[in-house]
This record gives sequence, C-alpha cells and structure tokens, in this order.
Amino acid sequence: MLGHGAAGGIDAVDLLAVRGAALEAGVAVARVAQPYRVAGKRLPPAPPALDEAWLIAVARCRTWAGAVPLIVGGRSSGARVACRTARALDATGVLALAYPLHPPGRPEATRAGELDPSVPTLVINGDRDPFGIPEPAGKIEVVVLPGERHDLNKNPAAVAQAFSEWLEGLLE
Repeated sequence: MLGHGAAGGIDAVDLLAVRGAALEAGVAVARVAQPYRVAGKRLPPAPPALDEAWLIAVARCRTWAGAVPLIVGGRSSGARVACRTARALDATGVLALAYPLHPPGRPEATRAGELDPSVPTLVINGDRDPFGIPEPAGKIEVVVLPGERHDLNKNPAAVAQAFSEWLEGLLE
C-alpha cells in the first residue's frame, strides 16, 4: 500500500518507480489517494483524519488481498501516515520515501518519534532534502541518494533499486 504526499498524487515519480519494482518482484500494489485529494482539496486534514482514512483503505484492501504480508509506505506525508499506523496494522514493513524529519529550517520540530525502530523500515531520502534526513535506528534503514531533493525525481531507478534490495531481504 502506497500513499502520496501532502500536495501530490499517486502518480509521483518515486511512487511509480517503487510500484514498478514491486510488481516486477511479484508483489501486488495498491496506491491510495487520500479522501481530501479525491475531493479536490489541496491541504490535508490533521494527522488523525489522515490515519483514519488510511486504516479504512488498508482494511478494504486486505479483504480483497487476503492474508498476505503487508508493506505500507508512501512519500512525505504519506510516509508519515504509514509510519504512524504500521504497528496497528501489523505491517511486515514500512517504506518511507522522502520522510519529512522536520519542517524546512526547523530541525527542533522533529518528527523522529513517528519512526518505530521495532518495525522494519526503509527510508529513502535525498541528500539535499530541506526536510532533513532521519538517522538509522533499530530496524530502520536509511538510504540517502546523492543529488536528490524532497521530490526524489532525478533518479527513479536508484529509488527502485534501493527498494528492491530491501524488499528482497524483507521477504526472505
């Protein structure tokens, strides 16, 4: 399950790269558009509303997919939602693309607490991301792509490769 960023959609370059890599590995993918985006709104609601919509979408997909390992993920805001809900969903793993560690220029407003070191998590960030880069901890792996900013759109093949390598180890 993949979610989009706050101002973006499910067709973001990095989400499409990950989707392609997952499909190539034989993993089914559902890209989820949050209700506020479907309604044409530009700004997301507060995190509890985002999380609730995500939990409902995942539950619906699980009725279709059956009892298979669940990997939740997304980019930016969608990554935060996936991280916050992973434990409640008993997710096998989390993919966090362009995880926004803090608002630009405000490192003291960290969101590191949303990353759960007990859940296998892959964070892929660019080395020029103004939202910061999380540190590895516990089961949290961090891949930093050179030359990339928050949009992770310069080298989608590198995003797909990092995800593929992590996925292979996760599903062994």
